[in-house]
Amino acid sequence: MSDVKRIEVGDRMSQAVVHNGTVTTAGQVALRAPGESVADQTRDILAKIDELLAAAGTSKEKAISAYIWLSDISTFNEMNEVWDAWVAKGEAPVRACVESKLAAPQFTVEIQVIAAV
Repeated sequence: MSDVKRIEVGDRMSQAVVHNGTVTTAGQVALRAPGESVADQTRDILAKIDELLAAAGTSKEKAISAYIWLSDISTFNEMNEVWDAWVAKGEAPVRACVESKLAAPQFTVEIQVIAAV
């Protein structure tokens, strides 16, 4: 059985878990940019994902999939401008993006990533 490595473990959840050659992040919200624009929240989230992937020994170039939740789908293009600048060229993961009510009104974007380690 493979080892499980938990990153930034809290009482309720870990922010990332490494197992069987992959790392899965928890859904990330903009804890350092609550209430800011969708673009600013997306930048903050992707920076946090970069940190979590680095802690797992990998990077965005090895991203396999991404799940994105927007509180308002009309902000899709604003989020995509930041996403497109972040994603590794020629290394884009599969992705889904949906509109959903998020956990708190100050958060307008949530992103989860799975990457190879």
